[in-house]
Order: sequence, then C-alpha cells, then structure tokens
Amino acid sequence: MAAERSTADILDAAVHVREAARNATSGASGFDTVLTALSEVMEYDHASLTRWDPVHRCHTTLAGSYPDDATAYIETHLHHDPVFPVLRSPARGGLWLSDVPRQLLATSPGFQEVLRPLGIEGGVAQCLFNADGRYVGMLNVSTRRPRRAPDPARAVVTLLTEALAAAVARGGPPPEEATAADPAADARRRGGLSPREVQVLAELTTGRTNREIAERLCITPRTVGTHVEHILAKLDLPNRAAAAARAVAWGIEPSR
Repeated sequence: MAAERSTADILDAAVHVREAARNATSGASGFDTVLTALSEVMEYDHASLTRWDPVHRCHTTLAGSYPDDATAYIETHLHHDPVFPVLRSPARGGLWLSDVPRQLLATSPGFQEVLRPLGIEGGVAQCLFNADGRYVGMLNVSTRRPRRAPDPARAVVTLLTEALAAAVARGGPPPEEATAADPAADARRRGGLSPREVQVLAELTTGRTNREIAERLCITPRTVGTHVEHILAKLDLPNRAAAAARAVAWGIEPSR
C-alpha cells in the first residue's frame, strides 16, 4: 500500500508519474495511466485530473474515478466553491483537506454535500498552472482515511505539479474542438449534467418509459426518475418532451 512505502519508493513512483504525464501529453497513452501511476505515490479512493475550459468556464474531466455527482460538481461548480479562491492561489502548494479551517469547510458545498457523503477524510486539491502562470486545471485526490504525518507524498505531489500542468494544458484537443467532436461533453458543459444524466437525456429521445430506460442502463426506475428531475431542473425545461428536443438539438443519441 502506498501509505506504507518508504520515501525512496515514493520518489521512484513519482518518476513513473512524470513519465505517464509525458506520454499523455504526446498522445502515447491516456490520462488514466497518470492517475494509476499516482496511486503508487499516495493511496487514494477517488482521484481526477481536470482541464480548465476558459471558453465555457468549467472544468473538463480528462480522467477520474469519482461518482457521477462528484464529477459534475468538480466540472461545473467547484470554481464557485468558497474554498476555490484559497486553493487557486499560485503561492500555495496544494490544499490538503486536513489543513482547511473548519469554518471554511462548513461553508463549502463541495465538502458538505459531495465529499462528506463519500466518507472522505483526507486528500488534496492541487491547482495546476502553466509556465506563464495561466491556470490550466486541477488534480483532486480523496481518501477515506487521514494521511499519516509526516507525509512525504505532500512534497512529491508539489514536485509533480509542473509535469501534470504541462500534460493537462497540452494533452487532448482544444475545448472548441472537443465540444464539436463530443456532443455528450458539450451537454455536460452547457447544462452541468453528469455523465449518467447525459445517458438518461439521450434515452428520452426514444420516448422510452422510466422502466425501459432503467433496464437499458441497469439502474432502477426510481433512479431514472430522479435523473429526469435533475435534468429538467438543470436545463430549466418543463417536461420530458422538451428535454428530448434539447438532446436532439445537441446531437445526443442513445448508445446502441
């Protein structure tokens, strides 16, 4: 387990993270390999690498293991969270959960409504900046148990920031191209929908009932109904027909 490894082992693992980041930058591998390598630096329960989209003013997930609702919050709401101005300071080497003042956590919807229900007690939010100081994205790592102290992973994550920022900034197509090529990603950006909500939205174009959609997506009809309610609220639409029309306009189709 990463938490029990020696400092030397953790530093060796950091080299693998840098290699994975370079490969992701060149397109030789995906960003999932970066998070896999990072798990050898520090054990985690959830993690994500996101890219800041200055055009749509949201984060785009390049790789991650958070549940849909948490992913949606990171992408569309995290930059409005009261904690965000603190962790985005270029002078800060990442904001570890154990260091956040309790008063600030009490005002954070991200912690109270997203992380706390997941049982998260430790982790770090590391903002990523390009060489010119431009904010390009974020690394989020969450654990269900506090990290031990002293923790060599803290310094190592800071040392990896430059490589991760370069990978996030250069890896993948520009936001405009990604939007044109991926209607589902466009829907998430425009409406703040989670990946699962996009799937349900696509199914609405077929006129299927909640039970039929549930069977196709391997979830319960009640869960489908909840997703539909969230979709209508997020997109400010009156009914399922209007949601289906929006999906068609965005070019979203159900999976075959």
